[in-house]
Amino acid sequence: MAVCVGIGYDSHRFGEDRPLVLGGVEIPFERGLIGHSDADVLTHAVIDAVMGAGGMGDIGTVFPDSDPQWKNADSIGMLQTVVGMLRGAIVNVDVTVICEEPKLADYRLQIAALLEGITSARISVKATTNEGMGWIGRGEGIAAIAVASVEIA
Repeated sequence: MAVCVGIGYDSHRFGEDRPLVLGGVEIPFERGLIGHSDADVLTHAVIDAVMGAGGMGDIGTVFPDSDPQWKNADSIGMLQTVVGMLRGAIVNVDVTVICEEPKLADYRLQIAALLEGITSARISVKATTNEGMGWIGRGEGIAAIAVASVEIA
């Protein structure tokens, strides 16, 4: 058996009249993220990390944004699809969300529990700000970065 590691990154801009979904959890906030699917930046970073560790390419390989089938798709369902395709077991995932607002401390454990239920892996969810710098610091959107380790048989 080999343990392989993958890294995932995603970012989305804020927009009006959309819910803010992070890690499958709807976060109360006046703006949501714009994207082809539900724009769940946290779950997208996790998907990319898992796919990278599994040697499966990136999120666009399986869920191209040119395919209308994935318009407004639930990212948790996308993660479940990837987990089902994976030839190995996810050992752990560490994900960091980068945003000025909203504060995510009250949602970290709920998000981790949801993702643990899907991946059967240890999940760590963290959040930080960009200290007011750049597009994230100006409150224009949210980014997330994830690292996943997968045990390949």
